[in-house]
Amino acid sequence: MASSCRRPEHMAPPDVFYNEEEAKKYSQNSRMIEIQTQMSERAVELLNLPEGEPCFLLDVGCGSGLSGDYLSEEGHHWVGVDISTAMLDVALDREVEGDLVLGDMGHGMPFRPGTFDGCISISALQWLCNADKKSHSPPKRLFTFFSTLYSSLARGSRAVFQLYPENSEQLELITTQA
Repeated sequence: MASSCRRPEHMAPPDVFYNEEEAKKYSQNSRMIEIQTQMSERAVELLNLPEGEPCFLLDVGCGSGLSGDYLSEEGHHWVGVDISTAMLDVALDREVEGDLVLGDMGHGMPFRPGTFDGCISISALQWLCNADKKSHSPPKRLFTFFSTLYSSLARGSRAVFQLYPENSEQLELITTQA
């Protein structure tokens, strides 16, 4: 049980947890960068994008842009969405190549239908299972996220999520809403 108290989503809402200090720490941790890159690589592989063609991708929970760096290296254009101003500030300082949007994925994706050729999300989805405010209903927030994401994707494109579910109930909740 002790390990669960180390889960960031138990410590504070994401916009609070990823303050300036945490954002900088996260983005300078070479192990974190390596893991993030490997997961991004696998996520892009699973998107099954057309070979050698630059695509327009969405990175949900983009943080400081570590996944985006990989997308840029692969020749893709991307837009990153994150709830943490501090994380996005680090991304700006790092001069990432993607466009950045401040937003809560539980409020839905603010993009026109069919905008993206694919979506990746590394270690972000489990945050939607928390009710950080009285008004938050995890099932509703997940449903809003998935339905708006679905409409913002081009027909036939995929979204790949890497997440850390806390238990089988959480996974069930996410799957049901998806």
